[in-house]
Parts: sequence; C-alpha cells; structure tokens
Amino acid sequence: MNAPVVSMLKLGKVLGGKPVLHDISADVAPGSVVGLIGKNGAGKTTLLDVLLGFSPATSGAVSVFGADSFAMTADVKRRIGFVPQQDELLESLTGAEQLALNASLHEHWHCALIDRLVHEWEVPLDRRIQVLSGGERQKLSTLLALGHEPDLLVLDEPAASLDPIARRRFLREILDIAESRTRTVLFSTHIVADLERVANEVWILREGAIVWQGDLDTLKESVVRVTITSRGPLPTALGIEQVLSQRLEDRCAQLVVAGWHDTMRAELADRFGAAIAVEHLSLEEIFLEMHP
Repeated sequence: MNAPVVSMLKLGKVLGGKPVLHDISADVAPGSVVGLIGKNGAGKTTLLDVLLGFSPATSGAVSVFGADSFAMTADVKRRIGFVPQQDELLESLTGAEQLALNASLHEHWHCALIDRLVHEWEVPLDRRIQVLSGGERQKLSTLLALGHEPDLLVLDEPAASLDPIARRRFLREILDIAESRTRTVLFSTHIVADLERVANEVWILREGAIVWQGDLDTLKESVVRVTITSRGPLPTALGIEQVLSQRLEDRCAQLVVAGWHDTMRAELADRFGAAIAVEHLSLEEIFLEMHP
C-alpha cells in the first residue's frame, strides 16, 4: 500500500487559550479527493493551516509526503498547490503579470492548461488585480495553484465567491483532476452540493473534531431514516444505538440512525412486531442531522 500523502495523529490546536482542534487522526491516500465539510467556525481553515505548516500543532503530529508539516523542505512545498480562502495576490499587478511571476518561480509550468482555463473561466488578465471582483480573484488564485501541476492540491472554500456557472466550471475541472488519479485533492467547503459532486471521501468536522471520516458512498448508505410502525404502543426507550434524532408518537417512531446495516431491519421488525421502512438520505440531510 502506498504511503499516505497526508497523515494526522491525535492532532490538537489551541488558539488564544481556546481548543480549536481536538484529537484528529486521519490519512489522505494518494489519488483521493477528500472533502472537508463543516459549519463556519468548525475549524476547517485552522486544520488546513496546521496541515500546510502555516501554524504549528499544539499536540499530536501531522506529516505531508512523510515530512513534518511545520518543517517541510522546499522540495516538499513545491509538490503542493494551495488556494487560500483569502487570496494573497499582488494588488498592483495585472492578472497576466501575476501568472508570469508565479510561472517564473517553478521549473515546470503547464502553459497550455492555464491558457485553456483562462479562456474557459473567462479570467480578465489585462486588468489590475485590485479592481477584480472576488470571483475573478478566486479564479486567478486557483490558476496559480494549478500551473505547476502539484501532487497535492489544497483548497479552502474554493468556490465560495463564484457564481453558479463559474462554480460548475470549476468543479468540472476538479472532477477531471480526480479522474486522472495523478493528484490528490483536499478541499474544505460548507456547500454540501459541491462536495457531493467531486469528493470520494468525506470528513465532517464539528466543533473542532472529526465526527465522520470515510468513503462518501459508505456514509450515505450507513445513515438512514427509519420509520417503525407498530401494531401496539412503542416503548419510550427503543434501545437503538447511534440515533442522531428521534420522533416518537404512540405506535409510530421515526429515527435517523448512523451505522445502519440491512440485518437491522429484520431485527427491529421482530423486536417491535412492526413494519420497518428505510429511507436513504442526501448528504445535505446527513450533514444537518449531524449538526442538531
């Protein structure tokens, strides 16, 4: 098995005396597209900052390509492309000048790819960056991260400032990157639909802790809405594990259950002498259930 591109073990971070990240252990496998989702303030940006070495971990360890994230060599850093939530573009330059500057800093620069994306994304390269809109700046920042064809692409809320058409074009490019399996992508978002379109693995971050990590399809199969309809009154305590929410009315109960497997249907039917209906949820519904 190939070594993970990113590895975190019991990672913790304290800012201003307040714990922001708690006991996070997770790996990012080569060629995967990992979507990090959480409400605003959940700790997504802080996690990426620690992962990329912008801020040291308070406890635990994090490595990127086998190197400590806070002591990465220049060679390791060259293998990473990063699109921050707040761009770091040079205001006085035009888009073309910013692209040329960044291209000059890399031994390899994929000119044909950048030219194609400039055209498809309608990036105005002849105007100074200080007059560009938020969406235009975000597109330009993404071009800078893609030009040297990094092995690891990290994006913090990459489509937040884009209009629906631009977002669709951007996500299509991420899908193309994912299908090639030559790069690893880790991106944070609070837009559930974006994650569902492109990620094959999902991390759900809540109050600084990962409450789910794993394959996206597995998540959608394992969190379901269960309706129990019994011939007699149901007990108040149903004795079902990993219940995220529950509504009980005499002979009918509706629950959202994590860790569901098909054998539970017959077990519940026998236990309560009831009809059992199971409904699979969208990722957005699952996310909302995990954030009561």
